[in-house]
Formats: sequence, structure tokens, C-alpha cells
Amino acid sequence: MKGLWGNGDFRLLWTGETTSMLGSMVASTALPLVAVVTLQASTFEVALLTAVAWLPWLLVGLPAGAWVDRLPKRPVMLTCNTVSTAVFGSVPVAAALGALTLPYLLGAALLGGVAKVFFTLAYRAYLPVLLGRDDLLEANAKLQGSESATQVAGPGLAGLLAQAFGPVSGILADAVSFGVSVLCVRAIRVRETVVPAARTPLRSQIAEGLGFVFGDRYLRSLMVFGAVSNLALTGYSSIQIVFLSRTLGAAPGLVGLVLALAATGGVLGAALAGRLGARFGTARAFLLCEVAAAPMMLLGPLSGPGWGLAPFVAGVFGVCAGVVASNVLTTTFRQEYCPPELFSRITSSASLTAYGTIPLAGVLGGALGEAIGVRETLWVASALLVAALPILAPFRKLREFPVRGAERPPRRLPQPT
Repeated sequence: MKGLWGNGDFRLLWTGETTSMLGSMVASTALPLVAVVTLQASTFEVALLTAVAWLPWLLVGLPAGAWVDRLPKRPVMLTCNTVSTAVFGSVPVAAALGALTLPYLLGAALLGGVAKVFFTLAYRAYLPVLLGRDDLLEANAKLQGSESATQVAGPGLAGLLAQAFGPVSGILADAVSFGVSVLCVRAIRVRETVVPAARTPLRSQIAEGLGFVFGDRYLRSLMVFGAVSNLALTGYSSIQIVFLSRTLGAAPGLVGLVLALAATGGVLGAALAGRLGARFGTARAFLLCEVAAAPMMLLGPLSGPGWGLAPFVAGVFGVCAGVVASNVLTTTFRQEYCPPELFSRITSSASLTAYGTIPLAGVLGGALGEAIGVRETLWVASALLVAALPILAPFRKLREFPVRGAERPPRRLPQPT
């Protein structure tokens, strides 16, 4: 059966999003490599790149959610990707002119982060418009699976580009990928009907989204857990290239290969999410994924040079598998559970803390890395992820996630195709 592959509009969305995600994964490795290799940045400055890229969730996340709820989502997505094309396309131009500096790189990361906030909110709200409820799990699994595949290919491609053409070439590839995404999203035929929002003050609309999240024990638990786990995961990832490159002496090509091998865990997690949900129930499968993933991160700091990199690969592989499977299940839960007219505001409210800790994590990761050592900071981040698991206590007695409308029983999940 073709499943969603028979839906032309979904194929366009998947193609555009997968291409731009591949470019972003290349850039996520290329940006730190440019900072380390080309600009000779310190550990703190490299971690700061991660911080500024996520800072817009704190700066504009809440009003962005209210604005996106008022607007048709497809034009917002097109505008954001056009802006990202221009922003990241300017970096290799600056490098060619000899004008590339760390502040310029930080500025590009910040502007790209603003575009990402609006795109993410519009994109998550657009998927339920494009597809029916029964197709959401399959769609999220396919999109998460392709994202995980780009996390495998992206670092390796970034390493190869860096070896062949210099680190800045990866940022050029990112700009091109956003251009491809613009063309794909523009070709989608489905048009949504936007219900005119009540003319209430922006502050009141923001408060409505915040109130829904804080008043719901499931969404509140996911929000708090997301904040703590992202603090740990981002603090870890913000210095992992420094750890691999400087502490363990890995060349850029090997760094890309190690990250690519570790990221294959995400492909496995996306493939198994539906099966785990069908076998154990969506809520139980979610808890199983998180409980299994967290201890795996403790393997990373045990790594050494050469074949000693194996624990790092195994640890990140396990974390990626659990986190991606968990994301497939919780993304589908939110899309089925939250009122559509509040969806972007609910998402931005939850993201304020869940993503808002990421800039803090980047700064803390860099600061701790310089203060106590890079390997020691990886231990701290790993222990924090394990310590966050009790936050998920409200889900312990559930087999299935609840859905919107009490009269609707939880459905059995289809097997991934």
C-alpha cells in the first residue's frame, strides 16, 4: 500500500522539509567547524552559537504563537524559508570577501533562529490541516524518520564538504536546501480556511495559550520535562564537537562520521515508534523510550581516541533512538489532544520553557567546559537527563495518551509503512 506516499501534497511537504532538514543538519556541524577551524573560537564561543540559535524562542516565541494562529500557515512557512535562504546564503559571501567574523556568524544564527520559530509553529499546525487525524501518526513517523536520516547524513556530509571545500561550504548547502523547500511548499495545492480570530488583545491571546498548558497536567509535565531534558541534551551537544575534535583529537571527517553513525539511532526510533505504541500503548511506549534512552548518555564521557570512540557512538545512538520515538508519539498526542484554534499558542507556550532552556544550556555547556573540563561537563549533562525522569510521573498509570473529546476512545495505532 502506498499510504501517504500516494498523497502528492504530503510528498511535496516531505520532500521540502527533508531537504531543508538535511541542510540544517549539515549547518549544525558546519557552523561550529567554521568557528573552531576558521575563526579559532574558544569553547565558550562555540557553545554560544547554539545558544543564540535558540534564543528567539525566549524573545519572540509567545507572540509568534498568537500571530501564527491568526494567519494561514503556508505563507508563513514560505516567508520563513525565504528569509533563511538569504541569511545563510550571506555567510559564504562574507567568507569569500574576507568579512566573516564570529559576531557575523552569531548574527546569522540568531536571524535564522527567528525564522525557525515562526516556521516550526506554522509547520506543526499545518500538518493536521493537510491530513486527517488517522494519518497523523504515519506522517509524524515518516517526517521524524527522514529527520533522523538527515542527522545521519548531515554530519558526514558536512565533514566531507569541510575536507574538500572548507567548513563554510556546509552553510552554503544549508541556504540552497531552504530554497528547495520554498519551491516544494509553494507547489502544495491544499489551502486552509483560517477562521478570523476574535479581536482581543495579543496579551489575552497569549495568556489563553499559557493557561491551557499550565492547567493541563499532561502538557505541563511534558513542558517541564522538555525544559530539563533539553538543558541536558543541548549542554551535551553544544560541546560534543569540541570534545571529539580537541579532547580526543578527531579530524573533521572523523567527527562527521562519528556523529552520523550515532544519529542512526534516530532512524531506528522513528521506525519503531508505531510498533511500540501498538504493542504497549502510546503513553507506556513513550515512558519506555525515555527511561531506556536517558542512561545511554552516560556512555559518552567514557570515550577515548581511536576505537575508544565506540562508547560515544553507542551512547548517542541509544539516546537518539529513544528521543526520536518519544517525539513521534508526543507530537501526535499534541496534534490529537489540543484544540486547533489554540494549537500554535499552546505549542509556543510549551516551547517557551522547553526550548527556552536551550540557549541557557549552550552558555552553561561552554562555561562549564572551560571551568571544569569538557569531559566533566558531559558527565554533568548525562546525570541531569537521568534525574529528570520522575517529572513524567503523571503518565505512569496511562496505557494510551488521551485524545481531544472524551467520547473518543484511544485508537489502536497502525503499523508504520
